[in-house]
Amino acid sequence: MNLLRHLITIATLLASCAGSAHAQLIAPPATSASSIERLTLQRAEALFNERNREVRAARRLAEGAEADIISARARPNPTLSVGSTVSPSTGIGSGNLRDKNINAAVSLTQLFERGGKRELRTQAAEHTAAAARSEEADVARQQRGALYGAYYDLVLAQEKIRVTEDTAALFGKTVDAANLRLKAGDISPTELARISVDALRAQNDARAARAERDKAQLVLGYLIGGEQNAAHIVAVDTWPLDEPLPGMAAVEGIVGQRADIQAARSHLQAAERQRELARALRTRDVVAGVTYDRSADFAPNAIGVTMSVPLFTSYYYQGEIRRAEVELEAAEENVERVRALAIADVQRAMSELAAATERVRRFREVLLAAAEKAANGAEFAYSRGAIGVMDLLDARRQLYATRLESVAAQADYARALAAWRTATATR
Repeated sequence: MNLLRHLITIATLLASCAGSAHAQLIAPPATSASSIERLTLQRAEALFNERNREVRAARRLAEGAEADIISARARPNPTLSVGSTVSPSTGIGSGNLRDKNINAAVSLTQLFERGGKRELRTQAAEHTAAAARSEEADVARQQRGALYGAYYDLVLAQEKIRVTEDTAALFGKTVDAANLRLKAGDISPTELARISVDALRAQNDARAARAERDKAQLVLGYLIGGEQNAAHIVAVDTWPLDEPLPGMAAVEGIVGQRADIQAARSHLQAAERQRELARALRTRDVVAGVTYDRSADFAPNAIGVTMSVPLFTSYYYQGEIRRAEVELEAAEENVERVRALAIADVQRAMSELAAATERVRRFREVLLAAAEKAANGAEFAYSRGAIGVMDLLDARRQLYATRLESVAAQADYARALAAWRTATATR
């Protein structure tokens, strides 16, 4: 009894270990909070490659398509048939089994495919598997573009928090100074109220920026498989530097190597093989067999061979052939459609990147410096009593809006650059 209990315990432990190992193969371990607290884009890509759910789902579809090649390559299995008959007039009879009045028959049949059906079926499965692998690469390409966008959305939210909190702190100091000036009789209660309103607006903007950061953390966390610890994600990379754009001649060559176009071409090749396979149905397959008959009477046992072929007297596979031709035409049209969409995608990304580059350079070189200069001059003039509070608030609002627009322009450029890289990526 004790031995049986020990065996059951050991079996349970082995089963739990096997189940845990299988679970680790299916899903990687959870992303820890410490690994994403200071997250670089390079580290985010590494987690993305390991844990992104859409890419892993596409990988499973590709693996299933590759398994279909094994099925397509296999030869038909033979069939073994066993039967017996008994005459009602004589019955089974007496004696041992060998003396019974039973007629027995054993047959072995094998289907022989003709017309290259197995080869065509294998080639179609291979092209379908190649298309699935290209579709996996295309899913990874699109998801990687989403990863870049989510990462820079988080950088934008963090920059907005910095700008709004700096502005709120500045307005807080101004309110404190205004209270002292109000007590001294230098300003009116109306001027203090106007400053307080802008200070409260800055605090509201800072709270809204924190909400944007929380949403960006969740989106980025899902893409890297770390949504449970998304609140700990802090993006540490800065904005990307400007990159020169290639000419359209180079773009044409890049577009032809995109994964979505490669997948469409593989589907076209698979459709061509399927059409040939449908036409090969008109080549008659042969079923050959060997039989052994045991007679219950005194007649000798017999061995024979059989062969059967279909007779196309009623149907000649017109439907299958027409269906395959229609699917081939659809695959040809799909290649042109995907290529046109890819070219439009690249051209749109190029146009948006050019516009974003021009806009961000204008903010870097002119607008931000001019707004800071105007705000500093207004602060100095207000401290000397040269301008009123409304002029000061207008200068601060202009600087605040310019700083927010500047970081938004940086984010637009980063997203446009990510979209350009995604549109021109070949893997």
